[in-house]
Amino acid sequence: MCDCVIDITAALFNVSGRELRQPGRTTTSVTRVRQIAMYVTHVVMGLSMSDVGRGFARERTTVLHACHLIEDMRDDADFDAIVALAERVAGAALRSLEYRR
Repeated sequence: MCDCVIDITAALFNVSGRELRQPGRTTTSVTRVRQIAMYVTHVVMGLSMSDVGRGFARERTTVLHACHLIEDMRDDADFDAIVALAERVAGAALRSLEYRR
C-alpha cells in the first residue's frame, strides 16, 4: 500500500520515488512530499501510523509529526486543494486495486 501511494505522490509532485524512499534527511521539498504521502496513506488507506512508518522506513513518531503538520497546513486553501487531489488519486487507485482482486 505504501509503495502505491509513494509512486502516486511522486508522480503528482514530479519527485523521484527513490528520493521519497531514501532513509535519512532530504531536501525540504522532498520531505514535504513524503509527509503528504504519509498523511494520505494514513487517512485514505486507513493504515495505522506504525504501519505507515514501516512502509516509509520511518518511526511512528515521524508519521505522527507529518500527519499533524499536514493537517495544520490544510488551513491554507491552495495547500488543501493539493492534498485533496492526492487523496482523490490515491483513493481511486485503491478502489482500482480492490476491483482487481
